Formats: sequence, structure tokens, C-alpha cells
Amino acid sequence: MKFSDIPGLEETKGRLKDAVRTGHLAHALLFDGKPGGAALPMALALATYVNCEQSGGEDACGQCPACSKYDKLIHPDLTFTFPTAGGKKVLSENFLGEWRNFVKEDPYGTYTDWLNYIGIKQGNIPVEESRQIIQNLSLKSYEGGYKIVLIWNVESMAAPAANALLKILEEPPAKTLFLLVTSDYNRLLATIQSRVQRVAVRDLNEEEMVDYLTQYRQIDPERAKRIAFLSEGNLSDALSRLGREESEHKEWFANWMRYCYVFDIAKIVPTCDQFDEFSKEEQKGVLEYGLKILREIYLENVGLSSMVKLENEELVFVQKFSKVFNFANIGKISEAISDAILHIERNVRAKIVFLDLSMIMATLIKK
Repeated sequence: MKFSDIPGLEETKGRLKDAVRTGHLAHALLFDGKPGGAALPMALALATYVNCEQSGGEDACGQCPACSKYDKLIHPDLTFTFPTAGGKKVLSENFLGEWRNFVKEDPYGTYTDWLNYIGIKQGNIPVEESRQIIQNLSLKSYEGGYKIVLIWNVESMAAPAANALLKILEEPPAKTLFLLVTSDYNRLLATIQSRVQRVAVRDLNEEEMVDYLTQYRQIDPERAKRIAFLSEGNLSDALSRLGREESEHKEWFANWMRYCYVFDIAKIVPTCDQFDEFSKEEQKGVLEYGLKILREIYLENVGLSSMVKLENEELVFVQKFSKVFNFANIGKISEAISDAILHIERNVRAKIVFLDLSMIMATLIKK
């Protein structure tokens, strides 16, 4: 995670980078933001920045060995503590695989999202976790940089666990950085609050969220505005809404492409009728999803399968269709879909637009 991966919040990023560059970075920081916000991504970006082997610039380089390990959340000097079912045998280190996957899938995920992900109803951070942290910090750094202790959802820490950390939190070993993340500052013990420097991570404003959705998720501006408005600055909620919409589009779009491939007019026409009944935003959403799939088919087609960012049914679908798509026609089909989006925006009858697109697709898909 780099600072540039986080939308907006330039004032917070700037203060953190200035603190590193001027040598005024506190040894214990508390990232305080609402559920679904950028507190965890901001902490991860700082951890990457301070250990980047090309440090001092506007951001971590993203290329050096340290950055590569931080991107995969596997750097040996980065330790995570987070809520689990608790107990001596149920510590964070037993859930590292699940945690890494959870953060990679959605770094803006909430406490509830995490509990659902690992299948428990309630989580906490027991005193055994604090003892593990103290033991880990007694060891030397593996790679000579900062040792990072990241405690996520620190408000889940039981009082004995919090009290056990007070001394080392106030006087940590040299080149040790505590990064605590909370979404409920008032639940923290006063003794913890007094030992950390608070970093308030505000919600994204609507403009920042729209910019992120349009630039990094290739979402139509009007649709992005609607999602940003409904999400009220909560990026996790925005991505969840986007995911639900795309999930509904997957099977429908895949079936339509299959009908075009075999040129089954008896199924193409009813599919166009269904498209006509969608709202304008749904129609554009389906077509935008189609552009995304075509982009992945192109990568698979030209031998760049390692860059395909799909999995499960979507990946299988792309792999199969990449074998029948004519490389030269992918651009023409993408252009036809983009034209269809433009026609929808200009209020051309959706059924006519989609029927015309279906004929183009059926003609070019195997040509």
C-alpha cells in the first residue's frame, strides 16, 4: 500500500510524510477514522514509506524488495495484531493468511466484515497478544529498518492486554513504530490515549470518492456520483455497493455473450427486452462491466495472463472467450460498447441500442 493508492486525504498524507522527512515522527501513532474509512490504508502506507529503500520522496517507490514485501503484507519486520476469538491458541499469528487475504481484497473493510470473514460472532485482543508483541520486540530487526507493530481495531483490546503494553508503548526499543488503528476512539483506555499521537483520518468527501471511482474503477461519472452520495464518505460501503451491482451483471452479461457467439437470435431478442427494462444506470453498469471483461480478455489474448485481475467463474469465462476472440476485433467491440453507452446517455431507445450492439458482437466475435 502506497499513499498514492489512497484517494484524497492529501493533507493527512502530507503531514505524515513531513514528519518522516524531518525526523519528527512519533514512535506511537493512533489512526482514528470511521468504519469503512482509510485509517488502515493510511497506516499501511506509512509503514511502507518509512521502510522503502528509496525513502525521502513523495511516496514509497513500490519497486524495491521492502516495498514488494509490504505490498504482499509479508515483510518480516511487520507484525499484525487484530481481533480473533481470543485465548492462548487463537492469536493473530494463527490467522495471518486470512488477514492478508482480507486486507488485499478490501483494505477498507470493517470490524464486522472481518468477523464475518473468519466466521466468528465476536472478537477481542487478549493479553496473550500483548505478551507476543513484547516477545517479538525483544528480537532484532530482520532487515535493519523499522520494526512495525500494527494493531487494528485496538478498541477490541481487553483492559489487561492494554495495560500490559503501556510500558513498551511509552518506551519502545529503538527503530520501533507502533501503528494503532481505531474506529471508536472513546472506547480506548485513557492510558492508551495519552501514550499515542492521534492521526485523525476523515471521511472522503464526495469529490474525492467520485475521482477514485472514475479513475481507478472506471465507473461512469454519474454512477460514481450516485454511489458516492449513498455511501456518505464510506469507501468500504461504496465498494460493496459497486461489487453488488457488478455481481448482478456478471451472469447476465456472460449469457448474452454466449448467445451472440452462437448467434441464437431466439435468445438475443428477449435479452434485449430485459435490457430495455433496466434503469439507465443499470444499463450503463452492464456495458461498463462489459468493457472491463473485454480488457481482461485482451490481456489473456496477448499472453499477459499474469495481469488479469479476475478469479473463479470470471477468470474461467475470460480464458475460454480469449480463445475465440479475434485479437484485432477486441478494439472494435470495445468501441461499439462505448458508443452504446453514449447512445444510452443521449436517451436513444435502449432496446434498439442493445439489439444493434448484439448484431455487431455476433458479427465480430469470431470474425
